[in-house]
Amino acid sequence: MFDSLSEKLTGLFKDLTGKGKLSEDNIKEASQKVKRALLEADVNYKVVRDFVAAIEEKALGAEVLNSITPGQQFIKIVHEQLSATLGTRNEPLRMASQPPTVVMVCGLQGSGKTTTCAKLAKSLLQPGRRVMLAAADVYRPAAIEQLEILSKQVGCDFYKKDTTDVVDICRSAQHEAVKRLADWLILDTAGRLHIDQPMMEELKAVQAAVKPHEVLLVVDGMTGQDAVNIAAEFSQQLDLSGVIMTKLDGDARGGAALSLRAVTGKPIKYIGLGEKLNALEAFHPERMASRILGLGDVVGLVEKAQSVFDQKQAAKMEEKVRKQSFTLEDFSQQMKQIKKMGSMSEIMAMIPGAAKLPQNAEIDDKALSRIEAIIGSMTPQERTRPQIINGSRRKRIASGSGTSVQEVNRLLSQFEMSQKMMKQMMNSKGRGFKMPKGF
Repeated sequence: MFDSLSEKLTGLFKDLTGKGKLSEDNIKEASQKVKRALLEADVNYKVVRDFVAAIEEKALGAEVLNSITPGQQFIKIVHEQLSATLGTRNEPLRMASQPPTVVMVCGLQGSGKTTTCAKLAKSLLQPGRRVMLAAADVYRPAAIEQLEILSKQVGCDFYKKDTTDVVDICRSAQHEAVKRLADWLILDTAGRLHIDQPMMEELKAVQAAVKPHEVLLVVDGMTGQDAVNIAAEFSQQLDLSGVIMTKLDGDARGGAALSLRAVTGKPIKYIGLGEKLNALEAFHPERMASRILGLGDVVGLVEKAQSVFDQKQAAKMEEKVRKQSFTLEDFSQQMKQIKKMGSMSEIMAMIPGAAKLPQNAEIDDKALSRIEAIIGSMTPQERTRPQIINGSRRKRIASGSGTSVQEVNRLLSQFEMSQKMMKQMMNSKGRGFKMPKGF
């Protein structure tokens, strides 16, 4: 996500670091490089033109503080403008004063609309909250069945009606949501292969009948400026309240996300970052701007960790570390929790300074899976007492996990070292932590 743009911009800022001060010449030179980077990222030309004009104006009028370098000053200016272009602030869903809050979801086929409805339901399904998904796509084969399966996976209510009258389905779903005391009702309306007038008329009729509190358009981020054009056309005919942009994890350029707010005036409310049902994030422009510039997103990382780590389990793990009884089985459980947070590349992008790592430092997203496989191929006794794993056992574990003996050796060595560090930390008790020998 934004990999190409991020790489170019961070390279530009490194070039500026050596400058003595921000002058008109180096501002012009830097802004032209920013312009080129944005255009190569498939950002709308008018958006790029306005963006570059804004940063030039701010940079030329900026008072460079003694405490920061010209490069840092320019980063600050670009960061502020990126945030403004993306929408300045997060815009959460509007909630009804009297439940249920009705969310109407629309979009073209292939954008991931139905799956996104389920992801949205999962994100809203908090303790004490009830969410209902309603199948209003009567045209696409198996669309209703797909939504019903997804609703079971998410653990939310599901509603369908044996009729092809979409307005009737949505109105009945609204009444049913009231009966079931649902807090949220999500209407999965039909997608089309292209925008046509009958489709728009049907969506207008649904909007008029149920008066949804939110009308969200799902667009495929990988389609670039086509996604922006689709959003513009929809917003001309429907009273859209926001956009959900999917498949951003597969888009290295990200030009659609940077263009959408400026072109349509509609905020991006959520972004899809994978196929899993928890791979939907609320969109925060300022945090996204930080990630694009390689500054990380610590708040987002903490929120992601809090959403996947079980507090009771974390307390148990802490107790095991304190008592020095942390085993490979515990280590495997931790790996599974980390995997729920997303790919290693996603996590690294949220860590400040990660962008400064050497470009040839590959992030192996399959490393955690290999570690899991190795531990999974061990017997319960081997996980508890890894010191009994001799040469023949290592060969068996490597064969069973589809890895090499060298990888098994590496994991066992790393685990042994981590145990030494834990023991050193527990035994220090205020005497000052010393790194164990061999580090």
